[in-house]
Amino acid sequence: MILADKITEERKKNGWSQEELANQLGVSRQAVSKWESAGAVPDLQRILQMSELFGVSTDYLLKDEMKAENITYHESTESYAEPLKKVTMENANEFLDMKRNGSKVVANATSMCILSPILLIVLVTMAEDSVFHVSESLATVFGCVFLLGMVAAAVFLFITYGMSESHMEHFEKECFETEYGVSGMVREKKDSYEPIFIRGTAVGVVLCILAVIPTIIAESMEASDYYCGISVGLLLFILAIGVNLLVRVGMVKSSYDTLLQEGEYTKEEKLFKKKTDTFSGVYWCLTTAIYLAWSFWTMSWDITWIVWPVAGVLFAALLGVVKMVLKNGSETQHYI
Repeated sequence: MILADKITEERKKNGWSQEELANQLGVSRQAVSKWESAGAVPDLQRILQMSELFGVSTDYLLKDEMKAENITYHESTESYAEPLKKVTMENANEFLDMKRNGSKVVANATSMCILSPILLIVLVTMAEDSVFHVSESLATVFGCVFLLGMVAAAVFLFITYGMSESHMEHFEKECFETEYGVSGMVREKKDSYEPIFIRGTAVGVVLCILAVIPTIIAESMEASDYYCGISVGLLLFILAIGVNLLVRVGMVKSSYDTLLQEGEYTKEEKLFKKKTDTFSGVYWCLTTAIYLAWSFWTMSWDITWIVWPVAGVLFAALLGVVKMVLKNGSETQHYI
């Protein structure tokens, strides 16, 4: 296979148009077109650039006798042990539609979990201040029924969404190739969505910050328990709206990153995740065992909960170290 054919093949594997490749190389689209039609030969600098962009060796590009199976990729060869799945335009649009619709479901379910204790808090504080002629125990019953009902409905939404999208979860976990034009289409949609993502994220974060204002006002005015309960309810209500916005725009943005294999979904990150899955499973099993053993031994359940926030922070630190070790190891192996 000659250089022209190899450039065409590798460009299509990455889902780039001639113009996209030209922009990355700093040349005109006509130059790329000439290379692919064997009307011209790129200079050494461009060949080196393409070697880095395509993740192949310069030997593969320059030597006609070298075939695709002899390519030496910069990423771990483990990712190319099997043929990569192809993502068609239909697959991509189906995935984006599913994530866009699913973002509403997940966002609403998350908000329901946040809103679930509001009635319990308000009713109990009303009963304590004798605002209504309702006993505290009856207020607690009504509040708990509402809380459990909301949480149960939210869990139902989480489960149904998770099961409905399971047939496409490989996009987030496995490496794949996109057919010609797919990456360009996704990139265009991502660019047009960027202002919405920025605005939604900004508004969501601001609402989460402003949510504490009602409780601050109630505390400063030394209000009764009833008004304090309402202020907490307002806090949760505003927080639910803010989180809803963050989840919605975050999931849509994440769907574009998934298909473009950017951010947390690059081929390298997917490989690291596969390698760290075992570590994650062992770590959390050990954490659970330690928590249960300590709790049953001391029966101090009001203290042993501290295991979870400590374990969460420690997990993030250890996972970072594991990724760094794996990355250094793969780089060393590549140079050898």
